[in-house]
Amino acid sequence: MTTYVYGIARRGHGRLPEQMGGIGDPPRPVRTVEQGELVALVSDAPEELKPKRRDLLAHQNVLAEAGAGGPVLPMRFGGVSTDDEAVRAVLAEHEERYLERLQALDGKVEYNVKATHDEEAVLHQVLADNAELRALSEANRKSGGGTYEDKLRLGERIAAAVQQRERTDAALVEQALRDAAEEQCPGPQSTGWLANISFLVPRESADEFIATVDRVRAQAPHLVVQVHGPLPPYSFTG
Repeated sequence: MTTYVYGIARRGHGRLPEQMGGIGDPPRPVRTVEQGELVALVSDAPEELKPKRRDLLAHQNVLAEAGAGGPVLPMRFGGVSTDDEAVRAVLAEHEERYLERLQALDGKVEYNVKATHDEEAVLHQVLADNAELRALSEANRKSGGGTYEDKLRLGERIAAAVQQRERTDAALVEQALRDAAEEQCPGPQSTGWLANISFLVPRESADEFIATVDRVRAQAPHLVVQVHGPLPPYSFTG
């Protein structure tokens, strides 16, 4: 049977959830695989591994329980090795790097921040900031909407202005939150977001980070800013 890996910690970690239920139905007992100065939190892997809500929560719960007792390098959902010996081999091969990351991530959590535009609000702002666009829009309105070419020209100009605004606002979000975090890295690329960034934040500074996010929202009400966290520092395991 293959081995499912939740995370990696130092040997001697004070709160590893051995015998806790992990993924699977019924839940596979969580156990440890030790190698050198490291220990991996593992369980047997189900034959069919899919990102079902129950298993995603079980993965998260194991990491939360272990993380409460000290630093843990979290693995993303779905990490499977051939067997326990393969896990030991990986721990041995990367021991120095894993120990460095465990030290670097001690006491830190991840926040993922996504931002997009409130379409109506940003359109209003683009027109408010650009007298030429306002004049074109007003001219079209007075002529009953304008010709097809008039509408096309105005639409293209507005779309270009909104795209420029996306770049400006992405920089605003990043610059505002950069100083409230220790590290940052781009989130997975996906459509629909003008910013998708993960930040590494000391646990004791979490309230300050959230307060900074709130200031960004107040400063730029045309932005919809979503925050997910605190999370295990998935994006910073190196």
